[in-house]
Amino acid sequence: MGGFKKFVLRGNVVDLAVAVVLGAAFGAVVTAVVNGLVTPLIAALFGKPDLDRVANFDLHGAHFALGLILTALVNFVLIAAAVYFAVVLPVNALLARYAKAPDPAAPTRDCPECTSAIPLAAKRCKYCTAQV
Repeated sequence: MGGFKKFVLRGNVVDLAVAVVLGAAFGAVVTAVVNGLVTPLIAALFGKPDLDRVANFDLHGAHFALGLILTALVNFVLIAAAVYFAVVLPVNALLARYAKAPDPAAPTRDCPECTSAIPLAAKRCKYCTAQV
């Protein structure tokens, strides 16, 4: 039982559980935006209330519902854009703000054997192990 407790309380599992819950809630928000904003906009442009009924056709008795694919693509683009602008950009900006400045590059010289850059104080090349 101790191993299970350790596994569940590990950071990755907790983070994943939080992500799943937030993803479900975020999906509900995106569905509300699509139903409340995008669907009426589509109805205004195409005269039909949703894309499910747009671009459907029958061919030799088979019904092709391209509107369902269009609806799924619109939903995907909206979710991807919302995740990018609401999560990815702010997190990247926050990480960039608190990122450490890179250490100034130590002076180097080229290894005579493999021409890799090695520190000036090195006595052996760390790539080819040649004495320098």
